[in-house]
Amino acid sequence: MNSHRHSKQHRVRSSALPQTRSATTEAPWVRTVLISLATGFLALFLLMPLFTVFIEAFRSGISAYFSTFEDRFIRHSIRLTLLTAAVAVPLNLVFGVAAAWAVTKFDFRGKSLLVTIIDLPFAVTPVIGGMIFILIFGAHGYLGPWLEGVNFQVVFAFPGIVLATTFGTVPFIARELIPVMQAQGRDEEYAAMTMGASGWRTFFKVTLPNVKWGLFYGVILCNARAMGEFGGVEVVSGKISGKTNTMTLQIQQLYFDYATVPAFATASLLAILALLTLLLKNIVERLSGRES
Repeated sequence: MNSHRHSKQHRVRSSALPQTRSATTEAPWVRTVLISLATGFLALFLLMPLFTVFIEAFRSGISAYFSTFEDRFIRHSIRLTLLTAAVAVPLNLVFGVAAAWAVTKFDFRGKSLLVTIIDLPFAVTPVIGGMIFILIFGAHGYLGPWLEGVNFQVVFAFPGIVLATTFGTVPFIARELIPVMQAQGRDEEYAAMTMGASGWRTFFKVTLPNVKWGLFYGVILCNARAMGEFGGVEVVSGKISGKTNTMTLQIQQLYFDYATVPAFATASLLAILALLTLLLKNIVERLSGRES
């Protein structure tokens, strides 16, 4: 009887307490509004432009679409874009790994300054980077006369395009690796060195396997940005068809010349490369999640 009365009193007191709502639980209408806003935004600013590119590319038929890529200027722009990415991405790979390793594994004066410099391309428009390269390597720049004397051209040539692309893609690999290496800590490296492993052996046997998925992810993002780089490349390239026009510059020139179908056909190829990059990114994310 007493136990029954005690449980009844406990239920009464519990019902008198204020009911708190879970922090992760919202009213159904709130979730509906948020999902609708996100979906509408993506449809308006991402999906609709993407569909428009393919609709305009095939407006004159499939034969007209594929005949676009018979143009030697367009083929050259595709090769130049892929070649530029093939050079700029490895350069950023070496720098990104070295910078992330230095920032996370060592304590030194100027570490915060190094991190700030890595983030600089995020804050500075690529056009400014291109102007800086013109100022340094141009015909009337600081190194221009010397480069002309040794017959080596940077501006309005392939080296300048690589420099501008590398500048715009500097942060991607380093910024993906730094949080991963920070989460990893230094204990495993210290243990390996205590057991007699050299610095390089420790890196290849301990550090690199632990950050490989972050490294792959950074390389994928860096490659995607390198193929779509525009501002800095436009400044240093001179936009010479058949010589310094990348795909983005060739698309702009075709569009300004009212060659709508070739412009959108070339843009669709760039979009396909971007979609393949997105697919590869999702595969890497799934593999990394499965392994962890």
